[in-house]
Amino acid sequence: MGKTEQRLEKLGITLEKVPVPVAQYVPAKTAGKLVYTSGCDCRKGGVLKYKGKLGRELTIEEGVDAARQVMINILAVLKEHIGELDRVKQVVKMLAFVNSADGFVEQPYVINGASELLVEVFGEKGRHARSAISANELPFDTPVEIELIVELE
Repeated sequence: MGKTEQRLEKLGITLEKVPVPVAQYVPAKTAGKLVYTSGCDCRKGGVLKYKGKLGRELTIEEGVDAARQVMINILAVLKEHIGELDRVKQVVKMLAFVNSADGFVEQPYVINGASELLVEVFGEKGRHARSAISANELPFDTPVEIELIVELE
């Protein structure tokens, strides 16, 4: 077990098996030394942990937890795709979408749940550029969808 997986274990995080995509795409794609993940949602055990819009059905705290779960799912995708999370040289960019009710403008606070987990897991290598964007709807009524780009050693 690598150092990154040891950190996950200390944080009490178990990575689940990556689900089969629901359409014609792959969970991750490598181009040179960069790995691009497809958008992930907040499923745990195959079921969305939360559903709905931030600022209406969900609080910021629930959104933060949803974003954290999305990142756990992305880490599972990365592990399956590259074999060992210690191969990550750095996290480059996060693109995050928040299912937002009209007038909800606190997307950056929601997405901090994912960003903070990356720093907990990877340390300084986990610091990244980021966009946190409002969406009026997201697939399956997930509150958060995130894509990630990482560079490999």
